Amino acid sequence: MSDPMIGLVLLGLLMALLASGVWVAISLSLVGLTGLVFFSNAPSGLVLASTFWGHSHSWALTALPLFILMGEILLRSRMSDDMFTGLVPWLSRAPGRLLHVNVFGCAIFAAVSGSSAATAATIGRMSVPELTKRGYPESLILGTLAGSATLGLLIPPSIILIVYGVATEQSIARLFIAAIIPGIMLMTLFASYVAVRAWMNPDLIPAIDETFSLREKFRSSRRLIPVALLIGGVIGSIYGGLASPTDAAALGVVLATVLAWTSGGFSWKLFGEAVMSATRTSCMIALILLGAAFLSVSMGFTGLPRNLAAWISDMNLSITALLIALTIFFIILGCFLDGISVIVLTTSIIMPMVSAVGIDPIWFGIYLVIVVEMSQITPPVGFNLFVIQGLTGIDILRIAKAAFPFFLLLLLGVLLICLFPQIVTFLPTYMAS
Repeated sequence: MSDPMIGLVLLGLLMALLASGVWVAISLSLVGLTGLVFFSNAPSGLVLASTFWGHSHSWALTALPLFILMGEILLRSRMSDDMFTGLVPWLSRAPGRLLHVNVFGCAIFAAVSGSSAATAATIGRMSVPELTKRGYPESLILGTLAGSATLGLLIPPSIILIVYGVATEQSIARLFIAAIIPGIMLMTLFASYVAVRAWMNPDLIPAIDETFSLREKFRSSRRLIPVALLIGGVIGSIYGGLASPTDAAALGVVLATVLAWTSGGFSWKLFGEAVMSATRTSCMIALILLGAAFLSVSMGFTGLPRNLAAWISDMNLSITALLIALTIFFIILGCFLDGISVIVLTTSIIMPMVSAVGIDPIWFGIYLVIVVEMSQITPPVGFNLFVIQGLTGIDILRIAKAAFPFFLLLLLGVLLICLFPQIVTFLPTYMAS
């Protein structure tokens, strides 16, 4: 059987398993086992056992459950409320006024949670009732929340960047550093869109009755100190060379726990809930990564990635043509799968193609995460849309419509890093020099 036919058979099997509701991890493992048994001479049982064992004690992967636990602790603490209260006085006179709380609140919380869904849930729980009560338009409330929450995937410490780094054997610290400028760029695009909408139609934004003196603004800023300490402790220890991402994740859990206790409202019961939720999420991601690792190894035995890379190379596709095709492919795939599944399902096949045309894997990781961010706000499987629907009870199509301008802004972000790759590569190169 020819390589294209083998690829189609395995792809068809994977789609059939996923469509029938089989867990992603099991689907990946079954497809990998099929490839080994029918299309290679490798000892399938030995390869399965050695791959699962070899990838189940990755030191880099240890950071994943720790960062998830840190986000779960913050989700249940009073620090998230303090963050909202601390931002309001500073943003009350900005174009778009309190809508910027969604943008900057999501960016700040993304820097300590690493999760898009946790960011949407935490900030949405605070901002949606408050902004609705103050008379802000529903479309902008939902759009800014859905779009800005995607920053949880990009701004370090990003869970999905850890997954990408483990799956492709790239430096997680370099990926974190590379994500800083693109994260700031997207946050600026979102805030600029809100400001432009406010300038074009001032009647959209309700007048604000409260005025805050400079002294009151600085007094409210004290509520931001715990979050600033947490961000500084976690991110600063990585960039300062004092700790690896895994060590920094452990430090983040300790700091988050201490700050949650001292801020009040945190209890042993809430801590237990955070641990259990983090355990469930971590086990789900770890199983998917094991299945993806086995699929990657089995594809190597079949020779498909190598032959596919050679085929792409023989086509002499330009980098631009390849990136356009991959962007369309990932957007479509993201309409049906969550971001982590997209990463682990595709890296074993895509990375040889990317390497064949000379694309920097660090740059490609940031590109891939931004494209996956777009899938978080596209129906039918946009996780941020589901989270916001659960918070508000609003129809998911209305939420998707409100988020569409931010989908376009993310697309603009992809275009900008393609035209100016230094947006991604400058900091990692500078830090290494």
